Amino acid sequence: MNLTPGRRRFNELAGTNVDRLAGISDGIFAVGMTLLVLGLAVPALNPGATEGDLWQALLRLGPNVLVYTMSFMTLGIFWVGQGTQLNLLARSNRNYSWLQLAFLLSVTLVPFSTALLARFPTFRLALVEYWLNIVLLGVTLLAGLQYGLRAHLLKESEIPEVAPLMRARILIAQSLYAIATATCIFFPTWVSITLIFLVQLNYVIAPRIPILHRF
Repeated sequence: MNLTPGRRRFNELAGTNVDRLAGISDGIFAVGMTLLVLGLAVPALNPGATEGDLWQALLRLGPNVLVYTMSFMTLGIFWVGQGTQLNLLARSNRNYSWLQLAFLLSVTLVPFSTALLARFPTFRLALVEYWLNIVLLGVTLLAGLQYGLRAHLLKESEIPEVAPLMRARILIAQSLYAIATATCIFFPTWVSITLIFLVQLNYVIAPRIPILHRF
């Protein structure tokens, strides 16, 4: 494509500020994590209700609390993953910035996916939509890493050791999420939700089991 010198120069300068990229990322993650709690509505009780009624109402919030916690861990895991990737950057460019914005788009969808699954936890469609949101998060994060490697945006000294581990971490996690979601074909959706929760918990606590800790 033929570009005028001015337009070519603009594209060379656009999206090069890594600090601004990190800033908008932190802001969107913070808003997304905060919006999750809106799914935990205070129970409405009839006049004259007792503490026992309140306990029962709170217990009925259990599925919402589980999905809320699961989604908070999801965003936390991807916030750490993206932050690790940004820390490896020697510089940025316009294309990389737009790939990160696509990643942040998937972050903004998490509160909706969470609300849908919390409202319809027994529906396979709600579960699959939630899983597809996780897939979009993983795909866009991996796309940013691959483009950064190809465009030589990462610190050369870190590439041999860290980049393969980051790639493997994303691919293995996505495989585990897919397997967990696929169990809804044979079992109730709660089995899949529990497995997804356990996968996330593994990445949060990073147990010092050689194979798991490596990724």
